[in-house]
Amino acid sequence: MKTYTITVNGTAYDVTVEEGTGSAAPATAPKAAPKAAPKAAPKAAPKAAGAGSVKVEASVPGKVLKIEASVGQSVKAGDNIIILEAMKMEIPVVAPQDGTVASIDVAVGAAVENGDVLATMN
Repeated sequence: MKTYTITVNGTAYDVTVEEGTGSAAPATAPKAAPKAAPKAAPKAAPKAAGAGSVKVEASVPGKVLKIEASVGQSVKAGDNIIILEAMKMEIPVVAPQDGTVASIDVAVGAAVENGDVLATMN
């Protein structure tokens, strides 16, 4: 017999498999193993609104893939500031208005939630 630990949706299960019998063993109810789930990506540190008066917020939960603007850069409404990755898709976070980037409040690889402040503008 061999024992395996299988993780499904973050829950670990211990499974025992009998080998060499040629027939299926009766199924038993899975037992949740007390194992820690893998660590998630680093979470963006919650910050108060930066130096700017206009908040640029995440529209979806995801991971920061790229930062395309820099502090002090002039941007026009619709210009990409940050690119998020969510469900294997790249989602641009754009400037809501013309202005200057006052702060970038996240780092590449940070996990963000819907509504998190990613940057601020003047």
